[in-house]
Amino acid sequence: MISFEHVSRTRLVFGPGTIHQVGRIARELGFQRTLIVADAGMHKAGHVATVLSAMAGEGIESSPWSNFDANPDSRMVEHGRDFAAKLEADSIVGLGGGSSMDCAKAINIVLTNGGAIKNYWGHGKVPGPMLPMIGVPATTGTGSEAQSFALISDAETHVKMAIGDDKAAFAVAVLDPEVTLTQPFGVRATAGYDAISHAVETLVTTKRNAVSGCYSREAWRLMNGSFERLLRDGRDLGAAADMQLGAWFAGCAIEASMLGATHALANPLTATYGTTHGQAIAVMLPHVVRWNAQAEYAELHADLPGRLRELAAAAGLKGLLRELPVEEDRLPELAAAAARQWTGRFNPRPFDAAAALELYRCAY
Repeated sequence: MISFEHVSRTRLVFGPGTIHQVGRIARELGFQRTLIVADAGMHKAGHVATVLSAMAGEGIESSPWSNFDANPDSRMVEHGRDFAAKLEADSIVGLGGGSSMDCAKAINIVLTNGGAIKNYWGHGKVPGPMLPMIGVPATTGTGSEAQSFALISDAETHVKMAIGDDKAAFAVAVLDPEVTLTQPFGVRATAGYDAISHAVETLVTTKRNAVSGCYSREAWRLMNGSFERLLRDGRDLGAAADMQLGAWFAGCAIEASMLGATHALANPLTATYGTTHGQAIAVMLPHVVRWNAQAEYAELHADLPGRLRELAAAAGLKGLLRELPVEEDRLPELAAAAARQWTGRFNPRPFDAAAALELYRCAY
């Protein structure tokens, strides 16, 4: 019997067209001057204009900020903080992919509690209250809208810092599958595969429990049945809805049980080579599943590593480190970095630099 505590901190609003409800929800939460953290793609797709209109319709002042990229770092967070301070923002909306969600959380932390974001590396280090936030995911990937964690790179060392605090959870997550239909194929492929990896990894971590297992299994069921459909037809609203809700459930599973070795191995690849996170995950996940050899994997698929390779191939993702390309003589350096990643400590099989090197060599 595993003892655990579970709290759902984020209200979920799900369904086609729900992005138009953001203004009403913001008014209910008391928003008056709102920072909208949205990447450039959200402007191009028209989603920022939709949210600005919804907010204006409720008499809420809102200003967009997009000076960040797919791997947000500490300097970008500082810039966002300064922008929000000039606005005297009393609330934040994160609109876009995981980078928008993570930036929104990180900006909120340093805006309300001061200091540099690296001071909050770890969990539970935010002493004071934070501004209320709404998350509106536009990609089916990270599930960050369901989590109280943000992943931010140190601008000087390029180390990815996992920063988490219960107060950093979104008050409301608005999931509108129509918004995700504007994802480019590459984002749909890499973000979707990342979400699938969350369902797989959370099922077996050392923190897993009865609630997280329900989230993990339902996330896998939804995404295993819809990922390939959405890849074939990016306008399939039913598949998009399943992927978006699956990514949410997987994010809830992360919040309840954390991740494992796959993410520990992927982060140094992104930091060192700029490899897209989902692509790095696609190379490593089948090997970690086989290496862990956990009985629970059979609940998802009889040959889970084989199925994960099928899904990666359908997404056009590479399957070997040498194809990224990664130099073989740098594997020990990458392994040392992977062993320092926080998620590795939750892997069901003990994970260290030697284990990381073994896995990298298997994937090479």
